[in-house]
Formats: sequence, C-alpha cells, structure tokens
Amino acid sequence: MHARLAALPPLVFAGEARRLTGALAAAAEGRAFLLQAGDCAESFSEFTADGIRDKLRVILQMGVALTYGAGVPVVKVGRIAGQFAKPRSSPTERVGDEEIDAFRGHMVNDDLPVARARIPDPERLVTAYQQSVATLNLLRAFTKGGFADLSQVHAWNQEFVATSTEGRRFEAIAEGIDRALRFMAACGIDLHGEETLHEVDFWTSHEALILDYEEALTRRDSLTGDWYDCSAHLLWVGERTRQVDGAHCEFLSGIHNPVASKIGPSTTPDEVVRLAERLNPDRRPGRLTLITRFGADRIASGLPPLLRAIRDEGHPVVWACDPMHGNTFTTEDGRKTRRFDDILSEIKGFFAAHREVGTWPGGVHVELTGDDVTECLGGVEDIVEGQLHQRYTTACDPRLNARQSLDLAFRVAELLSDGTMPPNVG
Repeated sequence: MHARLAALPPLVFAGEARRLTGALAAAAEGRAFLLQAGDCAESFSEFTADGIRDKLRVILQMGVALTYGAGVPVVKVGRIAGQFAKPRSSPTERVGDEEIDAFRGHMVNDDLPVARARIPDPERLVTAYQQSVATLNLLRAFTKGGFADLSQVHAWNQEFVATSTEGRRFEAIAEGIDRALRFMAACGIDLHGEETLHEVDFWTSHEALILDYEEALTRRDSLTGDWYDCSAHLLWVGERTRQVDGAHCEFLSGIHNPVASKIGPSTTPDEVVRLAERLNPDRRPGRLTLITRFGADRIASGLPPLLRAIRDEGHPVVWACDPMHGNTFTTEDGRKTRRFDDILSEIKGFFAAHREVGTWPGGVHVELTGDDVTECLGGVEDIVEGQLHQRYTTACDPRLNARQSLDLAFRVAELLSDGTMPPNVG
C-alpha cells in the first residue's frame, strides 16, 4: 500500500506550502490572523460538491467578517482534503451488550456500529487520497474561478443565514464592500486587474496521525532539495501524539511544511519550549503554530505561563485557540456536544491571556460545517439538548453550524478590534 501511494501524484506542492509559511509569519508577528476551520472528521459517505462548497462558503464568510471588522488580513486554512483519521480517548466502545473497536475515522475503519466494520482496511488510505484529489480540485476551482470574488459576497449569504441576525450583519458588510469597490472604480483603479479582489488563497491541513499515509506522500522538492509532505499544506500533531521524542514529532521535524501542535492543560512551560525547539530549531517565523485547547475554565490560569516561556525564549510561533475540544461533554442520551457560550468563553480567555502577557492572539481553530446541523448547544438559535437529535450528523465530534460559525467570527472580530490588542506585539 505504501508503494501504491508513493507512486501517485502529490496533492499539494512545495511552493504552495512555502507561501503558507510566509502568510503565517505575518500572523506570528501580529500582522495577520489565522482562521483554521472545517470538519472534525471528513466522511467517505457524505462527500458531495455542495457540501464542499457550503463549508468553503462559511469559512469565506468568517474571513470577510474578521477582515472587515478587525482590519487584519486573514490566513484561511481548512481542515479538509485529508482530515479522515481521528485519535480516540478509548480504543473500544460499547454497543448494546457488545464491546467493539472504536471508530478511528474513515481512513482507518467504518463508523457502522458493528464489529466487522471496525476492522482496519489499508485500502481506505487510497480512498482517502482519491477523495482528497476531488476535494482539492473543487476548492481550487471555487477559490480561483470566481466564487471567492469580493463582488460576489452577497451570493455567499445562504438563505438560512440571510434570514438571521448575523446574516443581516454580514449583508451590511457586503454592502460596505460594494460601496468601497464602486469608490475605487470611480477613482480609476483597475479592479479587473487586481487578483486579490477576485481570488483567495485557501490552504489545506489535517492531523498527521497515520504516518504510513504521510510518509508515502512525502516528496523531495526539485527546487530546494527539501522534503515536503505533499498530502496537505500544513500538518499538525495532537495532544495525544505531541511527545517530543515520539514518532509523530520526529516526522514533522523532518518536513519543511508549516507544522502545528495542539497543547492542553497538562503542558508545562518546559515542555512547550522543548516542543518549539524540536519542531522549529531554526526559529523560522511561520513554521510553527501552537494550538491551545484548555477548556473555558482552565485557560486563564494555564495559558499565561506557556506564553511567557515561549516569549522569553524568543520563539516566533503563531498562537491559535482551539475552543472546541476542551469544552466537549456527553449528554444523558450519549451524544457529545459543546456549548457555544463555553466556546466563546475560552476564546475570550485566550485573548485575555495574550493581553496579560503582551503577545499576539494569532488565530482560532474551530470545527464547523456548512450544513444546518444541531450539534452544539446555544448560539443565536439557542439550540437546547432536546433538539440535538433533529440534525445530528457528525461522524465524530460536534460542529458549529453556519449561523453559529458566522456569529463566532463577529465576536472574534470584536475582540480583535476592541483597542486592547495592538499589532506587532508578538
């Protein structure tokens, strides 16, 4: 299987990964903001062009809300075209009276709740590759073929968003962009020749969990001679696989893509410094992103010591907040969910910690979908536990729906523009 994958064309190219490193360098220096978003785990069974388009549209909407509201460039990175594997807290789960292997993402096994479906199948690695090819093809067509044109922002307002409060706020932004474009045209600026108004850079990322897959898609760049993992532009290690002397960090240390690591409440200042030294020994701005996942009740006390340790050692990292994974709980009927208020509270704590230490809150990392799901509680629709079953379709963890995602973007823009986070503080 390794040989079959190694013989296939790369999914992304080294030059694209280098451009992302440059964009992330601006976020590390307090001149940009990272928006990393997408599915908790992509699905083989729910793979459609409409689903990819709607997910991209929500991320583009969030990016416009952040840029327009906060006045900083937004680096847009999707959890997409490769996010097929998931680590699990338990190797097994109970279904009725039977204990079966846990679902580990469609790259590994199937989510059907029967023992035979949970047997790992190497052929799934090739299926994941093939689906990633199709996804990337659509993403490139959408982002470079007119869908992302700023003059089309009105068309991004999905019906169920356009009829909501945050949809109306987004429509006001769209009208403001229209006025700005008309003004520039009246001043004689050639809007047709300005690519940044008609296209958008959109990068892909996933957790580098299945190393057989990642290694098979690692190629030597013909221009520089450096090794790049061509399965995605950015790869990360999770809280369970970030051991400095472990196989996953060893792999990331050998590739030249931008890389990231999740860090949680168990991380000590010494550990985070050793992690930064391991993954970015040359201290290249944009190379390393640290994604915090503490939980709303732990971030105020747990994050500042890590920020100070990295600051004092002079490591140029992008700090991003994952407000999802530390705030997950299971309801009485067995569904995992998250409260929108807890998600927002952790982001506020993330900003407060950076304000305290004098560093730049460089981004957010969220799980979302373009579908009108009922998986996270609260938000503008005030989803309650009794409604979770109505449209609960996730393959693994609960995701924000489009309305909740756009509402969150407006809240983050307000935090960025409140006057307490000056640029170039990192």
